[in-house]
Amino acid sequence: MNKNIDLSSYVLSDNEEFMNPNQRAYFRAKLIAWKNDILREARETLDNLAAESANHPDLADRASSETDRSIELRARDRQRKLISKIDAALRRIDEGTYGYCEETGEPIGLKRLDARPIATLSIEAQERHERREKVYRDE
Repeated sequence: MNKNIDLSSYVLSDNEEFMNPNQRAYFRAKLIAWKNDILREARETLDNLAAESANHPDLADRASSETDRSIELRARDRQRKLISKIDAALRRIDEGTYGYCEETGEPIGLKRLDARPIATLSIEAQERHERREKVYRDE
């Protein structure tokens, strides 16, 4: 398996066998790069929050700082959940199930995976899922 793939030069193709070693290496590299970007941003945010945690003598400044801190912490929580999904996608690559719909077992599709590499459902299955959610929510 080609574990070292250049994301800038490899082009996904529907003419290849689905989830061949090059495609798996491509998505692994893409997921790892995405995870590393998120972790880098998280470190920068923590550094910024630590630097800004200085006492603000002005009550309005303190309130504004607390609001900013709360927003950043919520964003970090969303990113923590995203990292969990990225890790799950990497495990699926290792297990050989990556790229296949969890509901139908059919290939998800390269374009969808390229746009959303953590996708676990095909577009059709995702739409059915969203329709069921909407019906349930509307009742």
